[in-house]
Amino acid sequence: MTKKTISLENLHKKEAFICDMDGVIYHGNRLLDGVADFVNWLLTNDKQFLFLTNSSERSPRELSLKLARMGLEVSEDHFYTSALATASFLATQCPGGSAYVIGEPGLVNALYEAGFSMNDYNPDYVVFGETRSISYEKIEHAVKLVQNGAKLIGTNPDLTGPTERGIVPACRALIAPIALTTGVEPYFVGKPNPLMMRHGLKKLNISRRDAALIGDRMDTDIIAGIESELDTVLVLSGVSTVETVRQFPYRPMYIMNGVGDVLKDEIDKIEV
Repeated sequence: MTKKTISLENLHKKEAFICDMDGVIYHGNRLLDGVADFVNWLLTNDKQFLFLTNSSERSPRELSLKLARMGLEVSEDHFYTSALATASFLATQCPGGSAYVIGEPGLVNALYEAGFSMNDYNPDYVVFGETRSISYEKIEHAVKLVQNGAKLIGTNPDLTGPTERGIVPACRALIAPIALTTGVEPYFVGKPNPLMMRHGLKKLNISRRDAALIGDRMDTDIIAGIESELDTVLVLSGVSTVETVRQFPYRPMYIMNGVGDVLKDEIDKIEV
C-alpha cells in the first residue's frame, strides 16, 4: 500500500509558531531530537516564536538558562508561562490581592510582580501550581482557607507531564485533594483556557491566521489551538500516541514524530 503524504508548504508560510515545551522541546533536562535544527530554522527564516508552557515552575529567565545549559540559546522574551498568565489574570480580578501559594518560585515571583502579596491567614486566593515540595500540611491548610472563602485557582489543568524519568503527576492531579475535600472546582488559567492563547498571540502581536501551534497534548495544546482557530501540529514526542489521539472527537491538522519534522517538505500521513 502506497503511503499518503502531506505537504508542509502552508505550514512553512506561517509567520509565527507557538510551541509547548515539555514533551516538545525537552523531557526534563534532555533536549529532544530535532529541536536545535527546528529553532535554527525559526531564526534563519525570521519566524516569530513563543514557547508557551503550562508549567508554572520556572520564570522565562530560568527557562532561557535551562535551554542554554542544553546548548540552545533562546532569549527570555521568547517564553510565556502559565504562572505569568495566572498572575496577569488575578491582577485584573483583584488588584493588590493576596494569595496562599503552593508552587515553585516561578509562580510566587510572577504573583509578586503582579502586585500580589503572600498570605497564609485570610488570602483572596489559594493558587496551586506544579511543585515537588507538596505536603499533607500544605494541603490541609489550603483546604481550611478554601472552606473559609478563598477562591481556588490552578495554573493549568494538566493531569500528567513528561520527564526523562517518565510520566509524572501535574497540577490537576496534585490539586485534586483540595478540590475533592472542599467540593470546590478550581479555575484553571493555562491551556486550553483561551486566556492563555490570547496572551500568546498578543505577546507576538500576530493574527491567529498567521500562527501555528505545536504541542504534545490533545487535551490542552491541540484543543486550545483548534478553539483559537490556529493550525495545529501534534508531536508524538511527549504524552500522546496514535492510540490516545483516537480517544478524542477532534484532530490536529498535522501529526509528526517531533518538531524536527517541521523542516521537511512533506510528511507521511499518520492514520488515526
